[in-house]
Amino acid sequence: MGLDMEELQDIEEDAGLGNGGLGRLAACFLDSMASLGLAAYGYGIRYEFGIFNQKIVSGWQVEEADDWLRYGNPWEKARPEYMRPVHFYGRVEHTAEGVKWVDTQVVLALPYDTPVPGYRNNIVNTMRLWSAKAPCDFNLKDFNVGGYIQAVLDRNLAENISRVLYPNDNFFEGKELRLKQEYFVVAATLQDIIRRFKASKFGSTEFVRLDLSTLPDKVAIQLNDTHPAMAIPELMRILVDMENLTWEKAWDIVVRTCAYTNHTVLPEALERWPVDLFQNLLPRHLEIIYEINRRHLERITKLYPEDVDRLRRMSLIEEGDIKKINMAHLCIVGSHAVNGVARIHSEIIINTVFKDFYDLDPQKFQNKTNGITPRRWLVMCNPGLAEVIAERIGEDYIRDLDQLKKLLDFVDDDSFIRDVAKVKQENKMKFAAHLEEHYKVKINPNSMFDVQVKRIHEYKRQLLNCLHIITLYNRIKKEPNKSWTPRTIMIGGKAAPGYHTAKMIIKLITSIGDIINNDPVVGDRLKVIFLENYRVTLAEKVIPAADLSEQISTAGTEASGTGNMKFMLNGALTIGTMDGANVEMAEEAGEENLFIFGMRVDDVEALDKKGYDAVSYYNRIPELKQAMDQISGGSFSPGQPDLFKDLVNMLMHHDRFKVFADYEEYIKCQEKVSALYKV
Repeated sequence: MGLDMEELQDIEEDAGLGNGGLGRLAACFLDSMASLGLAAYGYGIRYEFGIFNQKIVSGWQVEEADDWLRYGNPWEKARPEYMRPVHFYGRVEHTAEGVKWVDTQVVLALPYDTPVPGYRNNIVNTMRLWSAKAPCDFNLKDFNVGGYIQAVLDRNLAENISRVLYPNDNFFEGKELRLKQEYFVVAATLQDIIRRFKASKFGSTEFVRLDLSTLPDKVAIQLNDTHPAMAIPELMRILVDMENLTWEKAWDIVVRTCAYTNHTVLPEALERWPVDLFQNLLPRHLEIIYEINRRHLERITKLYPEDVDRLRRMSLIEEGDIKKINMAHLCIVGSHAVNGVARIHSEIIINTVFKDFYDLDPQKFQNKTNGITPRRWLVMCNPGLAEVIAERIGEDYIRDLDQLKKLLDFVDDDSFIRDVAKVKQENKMKFAAHLEEHYKVKINPNSMFDVQVKRIHEYKRQLLNCLHIITLYNRIKKEPNKSWTPRTIMIGGKAAPGYHTAKMIIKLITSIGDIINNDPVVGDRLKVIFLENYRVTLAEKVIPAADLSEQISTAGTEASGTGNMKFMLNGALTIGTMDGANVEMAEEAGEENLFIFGMRVDDVEALDKKGYDAVSYYNRIPELKQAMDQISGGSFSPGQPDLFKDLVNMLMHHDRFKVFADYEEYIKCQEKVSALYKV
């Protein structure tokens, strides 16, 4: 047909329906579940606009709407026959016949199905995404809304529910529209699950299973963080108000059906919804949450009489100026299993944030370290390496990564080492050409590709990377005739549009690049590139080309990380802290095969107790002082010397993530990296 497959792939839009690790993890799980032959559905929202496209204009991030459906989506199939009503607002009536939620506003949930094929096993699962539609009579019942035209225009209000993804990662923004989205996906999904459970056989619409007591034997609902926490009160509402089960029977079913994955310990990321918002939007659910809490606190009182502080700490309702519902507490109480996403993270949640709940129900808590699908993150994005591996150990590793252990037989095999190195070099040449075409920068493909790609966030410490870049730059300037290991340092990732510090970090990176990349003394020994609009399709290009993977979060802040695994699977070495899954990766690969540096979790805690004093590091370490003085003095922003004053002030006086405390060890560790690359 005269079509080029690679060109076609480049034309297809990413379905950017998540923010970062959380959404990408869900996609990897769907692939793995289909490949393992597990009958599983992935439910979510069919956002009209996904995560924004990032443009860099004069060094600043500018957001553009991601109109990914503009030309249609060939992989999805609308399923109007499974459309479901979702209710909002209204009021609650307690009658002799039971509880009624009345006078609600209705929004229809229209499902779109996308097939999820397993790897060469003839199994196809389904991802079902819900789109919001206004009912035909929306607003037309009200004659006082300003007439027919206005009523039709107001349909947009209902359909806005699935319009746009909130672009925050690891940050909670308590907006009504966001709560509507969370309830919308949950209410539609639970109706769908119960419809399927009640139907006698596949494709049937006739209800034959009317007893819901066996629901937990047939259905498991995994809550991917607290965003779908409303599944717990919603399932209670269905069982008690609509199926007329007793509270006790309903609660037993809910707890045995639901399980909760916690994805973060950052306090600003934990969802706490104002009670007033619930009272207005979901009045019946508020009553149910109050009753769940009453029984929960009654149980604690029996076990810990007189311990009022424990009641306050463990309540689902946080008292204060504004009463709030703690969604993580709701998830723990309403689930039979709670997991963290890496061993160290699971330990942190039982020892700190959820310690009281662990003391109450230790059997609930477990660990499930995150993973990645080797189909996308090796076979598809790095066919050269996949082939080299398959030539030595066969193709079974694609289904079972444990088989990569067989490669240990080849560690001293010259031809294997040569083949792997050749593939890496080809990937680097290809990516260098991509950069030259898209960024108009010429880079040295023989330089070390040092890559940090992830959301821009203070805890991920892109600023620590910046300080290393400046230090390296200063050293090259000081001794230009010394033989330096050439590096191309690439940093990419999106900043949430309202996160001022993260946007300043991007501006700092681009400004450092402008100075270094145009300094003739440095030449091609050091280049700094900000990778614009980091997304899955760009990850698939940069990860196979990377030599060094930067995983440098403050110990105890990155729940797991999954990019770390993708780089390692593609033959990059890791420089990182003992955080998240890095800990287990170091255990598996041998700590001597990673560049581990910096404080451990215990060190961070000790420093917190003692008090972190950034200024003392600044005064003690000359190269750190020089780098900070250059940032604050305008060396990287000659036209605006005080451009980065907020960043400097943060690093010097209120840095929660202790960048300076790990600076010295990081620089030393990077020296080891350079020395090894040279050899």
